Amino acid sequence: MAAVRFGGRTIRIPGPPLLRIVVGLLLILGGMVGFLPILGFWMLPLGVLVLSVDLHPVRRLRRRIEVWWGRRRRRSPSDG
Repeated sequence: MAAVRFGGRTIRIPGPPLLRIVVGLLLILGGMVGFLPILGFWMLPLGVLVLSVDLHPVRRLRRRIEVWWGRRRRRSPSDG
């Protein structure tokens, strides 16, 4: 079973790779119409997270965002 670590948490993602890629793409497409009820912008990062299990370029993007976010959170508000 595939797993993703993000923000210090490990999330298991079941299923064959092709199914995970299709689900990730559908989540991203659903997130693009986030103004509709039920579908929302929350689907975009979830789709990227699912895709990062199987696609190396997406994994690198996710890792860069995670590092950027961690550095941003460590800075104090007075550092500006």
